[in-house]
Amino acid sequence: MAHTPAVPLAPVGRGRDRVGRDAELRVVLDELSKRIIEQLQQDGRRSYAAIGKAVGLSEAAVRQRVQRLVDVGAMQIVAVTDPLTLGFLRQTMVGVRCSGDLERVAEHLAGMEEIDYVVITAGSFDLLVEVVCENDDQLLEILGRVRSIPSVTATETFVYLKLCKQTYSWGTR
Repeated sequence: MAHTPAVPLAPVGRGRDRVGRDAELRVVLDELSKRIIEQLQQDGRRSYAAIGKAVGLSEAAVRQRVQRLVDVGAMQIVAVTDPLTLGFLRQTMVGVRCSGDLERVAEHLAGMEEIDYVVITAGSFDLLVEVVCENDDQLLEILGRVRSIPSVTATETFVYLKLCKQTYSWGTR
């Protein structure tokens, strides 16, 4: 079995986390941690024993590393659904222009169930939000709610015609 270093993850630097709080953001992954993540990306239900066999660690060492990856926020183990298969036939990215407090508007939008992605941006739009809904009537209703937020001055909607690539493999290559 390969030797497990005492600290396979090393936080580097400070930054802001996904909801704008100060946090240790950058985690340096060693090669074993990257290989474990790749195994879980192929099959999130793969057993620790099977992962251990593939990467040359014991089941216990894999369990410990996975828990550490989750604890430091470097990884989540989740089920990713296919919106089209589940009846959500309309997916869009909406560019939002605002006046006033962007973080307040972002928090408001993040609280809307149909919105699954909210980022504050630089450029033509102040915010980008992804909307997943069942049909155009529901999209129209959601856009009305977005536009009714007092600080929102304009929106532009980009309808997804075809998803060509979606990946979650950051940091392992």
